[in-house]
Amino acid sequence: MTILPLVFSMMLACGGDEISSPIPPNQDGNPFSLGRVGSSEDIQTSSSTGVVLMGGSTDVDQAFKWMIEKSGGGDFVVIRVTGADAYNNYILGLGNANSVETLRINTPEAANDPKVIETLRNAEAVFIAGGDQSNYLRLWEGTKVEEALHYLIHEKQIPIGGTSAGCAIMGEYVYTGENGSIISTEALANPFDERLTVRKSTLINHPMLQGVITDQHFSQRNREGRLFAFIARLSSQSELPIRGIAVDERTALLIGSEGEIQVVGQNEVYFLEQSGLAPEVMSSGVPLTWDLNESAVKMFEASKMTTKGSASISNWAFDWTQYWFVKQGEIGFRSY
Repeated sequence: MTILPLVFSMMLACGGDEISSPIPPNQDGNPFSLGRVGSSEDIQTSSSTGVVLMGGSTDVDQAFKWMIEKSGGGDFVVIRVTGADAYNNYILGLGNANSVETLRINTPEAANDPKVIETLRNAEAVFIAGGDQSNYLRLWEGTKVEEALHYLIHEKQIPIGGTSAGCAIMGEYVYTGENGSIISTEALANPFDERLTVRKSTLINHPMLQGVITDQHFSQRNREGRLFAFIARLSSQSELPIRGIAVDERTALLIGSEGEIQVVGQNEVYFLEQSGLAPEVMSSGVPLTWDLNESAVKMFEASKMTTKGSASISNWAFDWTQYWFVKQGEIGFRSY
């Protein structure tokens, strides 16, 4: 991993939201651009579809290099609601991208602005910074930004990624965070807590992540119980198994065009899938029980040593390693 100056490393650990940097003049009359580095001329390259799920904290150089390669060295766009342009020079220094530009899309007007949409549609790679996913959903869902992202994913077929909150909005299902954050013990004690807000989303809903809800900062913040509760809540909303992908900090999951996966960075990625039936006890104010003979949810723990060149999410046929289950609000694990 590239060794960054201390201040810059601290800033990237929070997705760049807390520390400001000088903002260059707006580009091409776009009031929502925080600046563009590299070439000022747009180019068109042959891109390849892909997904990056990054778990937060320090960014993973290898993930951005992979996106630049899949973009064909095209124009790279970062989108966010808060923060500054710190990703611009960082990403440009990692490969042969034609340009890197950051858009701060922080109002409904910005999410429907013609210049914003033009910049997005011209991108060969898009990355969603960390922040607050409730803002992303509130400000971008159902807007021209959503339309542009769908064009990029389904028609232009570019690589797209996100870290922390940017990762949280990538799947068919999302934890919105609109009523504040919830921790594992609270989610298992009451799976209908008002802060446990999970639903379908139209914003990204990447075709490689159908039936999937994501979580981030996973092991570092002991989020096993809350992801289990997310899957439990969603199990009643789908006839198909609900799946979860959870990414540790300083780690990224790369998903290629054929569904092949690779883990890069320092830690692990976790794949979860409900085994079958819905929870035995799931009521408001009552501790969750989803046991099914200690087999409620199956889990595969992936690292860079176990996935490179061999595993795929095209059919979720993993070498499952554990079962997860909950009895009266207490989570347990056993070997698969």
